[in-house]
Amino acid sequence: MVVDRIRCDGRGLCAELLPEMIRLDDWGYPIIAAGPIPQHLMTHAQKAVASCPVLALALRAKRARE
Repeated sequence: MVVDRIRCDGRGLCAELLPEMIRLDDWGYPIIAAGPIPQHLMTHAQKAVASCPVLALALRAKRARE
């Protein structure tokens, strides 16, 4: 999961929907936990991405090592 820091306006909805992976900094902007999203949280992650009012979140597929 990645956040577009230019688009993000710090509403914090993503952290409410996915607190296991997203925390907010002192100004309300998301800090995404490092590493892959656990499978049991994937539905919540997709909901957080879809619910972002400014479309600042995206899910990225893990790249295979060459």
